[in-house]
Amino acid sequence: LACDRRIPDNVIDLRQGKWNKKEYSQSRGLHGRTLGILGLGAIAQEMIVRARAFGMNAVAHSRWMSVEVAAGLQIGRAEDAVQLAQMSDVITVHVALTPETRGMLSDEFFGALKPGSIFVNTSRAEVVDQPALLRAVRDGGIRAGLDVFEGEPETGTGGYDGELRNEPGVYCTHHIGASTEQAQEAIAAETVRIVKEYRATGQAPNVVNVKPRLQLATHLLVVRHLDRVGVLAHVLGVLKDEGVNVQEMENVVLGGATAAIAQISVDKEPTADGLLRIKLNPNVFDATAFPIPR
Repeated sequence: LACDRRIPDNVIDLRQGKWNKKEYSQSRGLHGRTLGILGLGAIAQEMIVRARAFGMNAVAHSRWMSVEVAAGLQIGRAEDAVQLAQMSDVITVHVALTPETRGMLSDEFFGALKPGSIFVNTSRAEVVDQPALLRAVRDGGIRAGLDVFEGEPETGTGGYDGELRNEPGVYCTHHIGASTEQAQEAIAAETVRIVKEYRATGQAPNVVNVKPRLQLATHLLVVRHLDRVGVLAHVLGVLKDEGVNVQEMENVVLGGATAAIAQISVDKEPTADGLLRIKLNPNVFDATAFPIPR
């Protein structure tokens, strides 16, 4: 909205005592235009909702987005970033910084944008080739809205002398995309909820750096046993001797606090001899290994 209506320029002119309604009445508007979304994570999917609120069409590119996913979201699908640029009037970037995405938006991408397009980046500055962006702004009439910058200050206040700060057609904010009182309160509330969930169940919701059990484990070892000290240590000792690695384990004590069931996800099947060694423990009723369906 700020790029289309040139809101910062409006404010600057008024503060300088200039009235220029004729100039600022020439915005193109957003209704009926196409928003191109690069990446399709949670934030990007929220952009679909906001695009529709302004009467915009939405099209996206993501490596994992299939034709079926696009149809389910009722959006268009681009094969790559360049095709997305060709299809869009406004581009918004929502990708993580990885070795593959660093500098991915180069001259080829910006050259594919329509004249007068709007480019918005609130993800990571380093995914953009900055000289290529500047050429697109200066030569292609592109307007850019940026909330992230290379070499931006790491503190809340400080100086900034980046090349983009005085560039006409570039509208910059201070990396504040997620910085509101509402957002901070929501983050705090979610943190408390996750801690409570973990304390109550032993499971942390929304973990992103733990692989699902099915990706690594091949078998589920179920051990029915008396709730006695040393039983699980015995089981784990046998698995260690067999070279079997535990991926996930849960031990549930049954009513009466006498018996328990241990469910242990492992990366390979224990041998028959290993299962026998587990069963020979006088506190073990039974031990069985099941393949995990895939």
